[in-house]
Amino acid sequence: MVPTAPYGSWPSPIDAALAAAHDGHADHVGVVGAELWWTRARPDEGGRQVLVRRRPDGEDEDVLPPPWNARSRVMEYGGRPWDGADRPTGGPLVVFTHFADQRLYAYEPDTAAAPRPLTPLSTVGEGLRWVDPRIDLDRGEVWCVLEEFTGEAPTDVRRVIAAVPLDGSAAEHRGAVRELSDGRHRFVTGPRLSRDGRQAAWIGWDHPRMPWDGTELIVAEVDGNGELRGARTLAGGPEESIAQADWAADGRLLFASDRSGWWNLYRAEPDGAAVAVCPRAEEFAGPLWQVGRRWFQPLDSGLIAVVHGVGTTTLGILDPESGELVDAAGPWTQWSATLAAHGSRVVGVAASPRTFGELVELDTATGRARVIGCDHTDVVDPAHYPEPLIRTFAGPGGRDVHAHVYPPHHPTRSAPAGELPPYVVWAHGGPTSNVSLVLDLETAYFTSRGIGVVKVDYGGSTGYGRAYRDRLREQWGVVDVEDCAAVARALADEGTADPHRLAIRGGSAGGWTTAASLATTDVYACGSISYPVLDLTSWLDVTHDFESRYLESLVGPHADVPGRYTERSPAQHTDRVTAPFLLLQGLDDAICPPVQCERFLEKMAGRGIPHAYLTFEGEGHGFRRAQTVIRALEAELSLYAQVFAIDRDDIPRLELTP
Repeated sequence: MVPTAPYGSWPSPIDAALAAAHDGHADHVGVVGAELWWTRARPDEGGRQVLVRRRPDGEDEDVLPPPWNARSRVMEYGGRPWDGADRPTGGPLVVFTHFADQRLYAYEPDTAAAPRPLTPLSTVGEGLRWVDPRIDLDRGEVWCVLEEFTGEAPTDVRRVIAAVPLDGSAAEHRGAVRELSDGRHRFVTGPRLSRDGRQAAWIGWDHPRMPWDGTELIVAEVDGNGELRGARTLAGGPEESIAQADWAADGRLLFASDRSGWWNLYRAEPDGAAVAVCPRAEEFAGPLWQVGRRWFQPLDSGLIAVVHGVGTTTLGILDPESGELVDAAGPWTQWSATLAAHGSRVVGVAASPRTFGELVELDTATGRARVIGCDHTDVVDPAHYPEPLIRTFAGPGGRDVHAHVYPPHHPTRSAPAGELPPYVVWAHGGPTSNVSLVLDLETAYFTSRGIGVVKVDYGGSTGYGRAYRDRLREQWGVVDVEDCAAVARALADEGTADPHRLAIRGGSAGGWTTAASLATTDVYACGSISYPVLDLTSWLDVTHDFESRYLESLVGPHADVPGRYTERSPAQHTDRVTAPFLLLQGLDDAICPPVQCERFLEKMAGRGIPHAYLTFEGEGHGFRRAQTVIRALEAELSLYAQVFAIDRDDIPRLELTP
């Protein structure tokens, strides 16, 4: 007989340290000569992002020793931080952005020489930053995106496509960097060169649009001196989002556009017409939060590798002439927006509800997909992993609300008859993002102890077409709150969750939704809020440039609807917050600075609402260090234990201050 114990009190081998240790994953894959390279986060090394190479003998090797950290801060969310080139002699050459000083460095890993700087430092504002580099050995340059601060304010910044000399002549001289684009767009991606090197394509957009609202696809000729000439807009506009562009083997330009209501793949014809190569009510791209993301990869054969799907994603091989799409067989439910190709083989990063992110190779000649790196290893008995349920709930007005439900699960424990489990609603960040159907030990940390989790893709989430994404237009703090509450109530009404033991948690935009939910609904008994937006008006003055006009689409132009900014801000309605809460904040956060939390707590003072505020030095927007993740998870579990009357003595008690 399986022993019984109250929900939330079950023992679990998945502790916070185990969850934190498996928070890193492979990303930004690429091919250098015959080798596969990629980046990987190391939570146990302070969140350092290392560059890894697969040697010809099959051994993996870190390319960059400590303290080198390949991570860009362009637009604060960064993007592809490295590129590599194979050379006839001397081994490979790699360039990367080092997180600490944001300089671009060149490194020859097969020699004894240390990385050498290619770009200068600047004392103006946040200095100079670089992302999405592409090495051109023939020209002796690196083409990339330059983000340059022109003043001390977060919005005193310009971005251009630039060429950096590989000989190091620009390491102390800003004037040695060639600017290739004219700066007419506030935001740009790195250029993609046609195979003959005569044309370049990139994406640009301007405030107040975000890249998922509207972007422009720009094409220019590359002259003999490596200058961009005759730049023209080929596609896109204020209401059309182009997320990626690249050149096919036959020299024609491919791009992902949502002009049909879904991010589909198009081919640019010589007469300027755009032809949909696989029109479907599916997404073949996603939100461009980071520069250099890749949802499709043209192959030498003329075929195209594509990441596509609705909600979940898979890897397929598309024949652009016939429109035939053949998907890779395998258990994976989520493919990251990073692909690399070598001959007939395509490599990406894929995960499933039973596996962490793995490097998976698809041989297009045989159709076989296999794991070739970062192999998943069960760190505990997989019987402790949760079994997700993909569900669609009815929101206000009968609108669909997509969610993943993770019931409490333990192989050797059950709850007493008649007891309903507590549930935590997870509101994802973004908010223009979504939840992934993959193994996550933070989720298992709770479900294996008897606390259910439901991850909600509220209106505004990506993965379900533009109409679903646009539900949040001027409705942030309304639709997201309503959809999360609808899912929580539905679980309670159907007898899945205890209506008196519902919680909500989220980080960044999810932190906003959590705080707004506590201020405007009576659904939740408590909440866990991480690095949040709490006051819309003051956030405009302190956040970074990329999102400084985001609220115009999420809430409305401040000049036109100032009252809306006040009415929806949790910080303006602390008197409505009656449930206990935990507030978690990185002290180096440039996106949601600590001042938001500090002002919120000043207004909560004296109200008698139990709460805790934990801050973490060296952490920015999103926690990367193992010790931070451990402390945050244990504090969150302690909050739930105290509020839900769960007896646990295996975690530090979170001191709640009234």
